[in-house]
Amino acid sequence: MAGGGRRQTLRDVATRAGTSVPTVSKVLRGGTDVSERTRDQVMEAARSLGYVARATRQGRSSALSLIDFVVSDMHGTWAHEALSGVEEAATEADHDVVLTISRREGGWAHRVLRRRSAGVVIALVDATTEQLDLLRAAGRPFVLIDPMSRPPAYAASVGVTNWDGGRAAAEHLLALGHRRFVAIGGTRTHLYSQARLDGFRSAVEAQPGAELVGTGWADWLREPAGEVASDLLRRHRPTAVFCCNDLMAVGVCDAAASLGLRVPQDLSVVGFDDVPEAAWLTPQLTTVRQPTAELGAAAVRMLLRMSGDGSGPPPHIDLATRLVERASTAAAPVA
Repeated sequence: MAGGGRRQTLRDVATRAGTSVPTVSKVLRGGTDVSERTRDQVMEAARSLGYVARATRQGRSSALSLIDFVVSDMHGTWAHEALSGVEEAATEADHDVVLTISRREGGWAHRVLRRRSAGVVIALVDATTEQLDLLRAAGRPFVLIDPMSRPPAYAASVGVTNWDGGRAAAEHLLALGHRRFVAIGGTRTHLYSQARLDGFRSAVEAQPGAELVGTGWADWLREPAGEVASDLLRRHRPTAVFCCNDLMAVGVCDAAASLGLRVPQDLSVVGFDDVPEAAWLTPQLTTVRQPTAELGAAAVRMLLRMSGDGSGPPPHIDLATRLVERASTAAAPVA
């Protein structure tokens, strides 16, 4: 806190930014009728002063019985499961949920601030520091679900034991006698993709004679995963493949079939997430379960416990993952 311990005010921010108090207030309420240059000046002033709006100014009353859930899209099962957990915990607390799709233009933080709510849960969105700075300066509490990029130090988050899950997948395959592996990650820069691959790699490297012979990236999608897998399977001839989500594992099964490989007799496949579709496949998919609905619920409960003035260290919890063994894995084929 700048100013010798005195709490900074909107007037301090306005003076630093060279603008008016109403303009600062408008920026922090998500107003769009402010130039980009002025908005940047206001946010830079707020950051340099460490300004955080007082929670009491928004009045945590029954009028604020809304929770914003921000997500990139609702096309996949994961987002629906997360929303079900958010809604369940919100209902327990007598709150309603407002769904916001982040969209490509990146203005979701401004849209959220145009309505009053108890706070924001953010999932499947690679939130920028600027967006999170805006929420913080406006005094709007938020919780990130498994952040894609390393968040600012002040950000609260819930996640899962991604590294442990990747390692569990490798240990399962190693116990079945596999020694030659391929792994397919989601997006190269996403923290949880890196953690899952690192956990898998750590177990493989600890086993004498085992080798991760190829790694690819498929942006979490089925068809790109199939294309990547076709190349890796032809070039490296692994006996097992680990994928950082279930949808990419389906793509690997597609590729195996096109190459005349049987799952699991010729190739074992492990996914990650345990979306409902994993149990609908033939063969049913062995995967690492992350408790997606529980993530959404935990994020809401954390949000409602948080102080709105930014005081105290930000909370963080990781929920446990576990391997779910099904029919897509079997003993390594005899060479």
